[in-house]
Amino acid sequence: MTDYREIVTINLTGGDGLFELPPDERRPFARVILVTGPSGSGKTRFTNRTGLPVVALDDFYFDDTHPGLPRRHGIIDWDSPACWNHDAAMQTLVELATVGESILPIYDIPSNSKVGERKLDLQGSRLFLAEGIFAAELVESAEREGILADALCISRPRLQTFWFRLMRDLDEGRKSTPTLLRRGISHAINEPEMYRRLEAKGARCVSIVEAHEALTQMLAKQRYTDQ
Repeated sequence: MTDYREIVTINLTGGDGLFELPPDERRPFARVILVTGPSGSGKTRFTNRTGLPVVALDDFYFDDTHPGLPRRHGIIDWDSPACWNHDAAMQTLVELATVGESILPIYDIPSNSKVGERKLDLQGSRLFLAEGIFAAELVESAEREGILADALCISRPRLQTFWFRLMRDLDEGRKSTPTLLRRGISHAINEPEMYRRLEAKGARCVSIVEAHEALTQMLAKQRYTDQ
């Protein structure tokens, strides 16, 4: 079982000569709200409107040159968690929760590759968000590390999800049109099962309105705790 707090310590004592953090100082001062749901369900729109720091978990996809990526319909199956770097994503969340900042990758979906990096600084925020279709894969680890505030699965009617996903993907040129249509139809057919799977991993299904209400309550509770 991976101990992500140990990974953080190793990173901080690497080539930069930083000292090892004492155990007490590795206690999290911030917690993460994981936000998942089908592609096109409104996760990014919700998180970007909160004003809180956001980790885009899609940036932790492996490059298409990574060995052993699963394939489906003759192409890499980017809907499989095996195409995604769980450990790197979890390490980043632990760093943010315990150190307050981290270096995040920038991933370009059309080219299936990492194209850069960015620094995310919580600037004292006690809550931050991490959103993506694989966010539920982190629920168990985040809970074990004591950094989980909540795990939300954004839900909207199936036809709305299909339409918004298709319009976004066509606008961004993520894949070829036939591929987007084939994947979109497959997603729509399998969407009820996906919701059941995400709930089984610990996420709770909410509408965007309910997600905003839950976040408002968490922020109010945090402010009360900080007083």
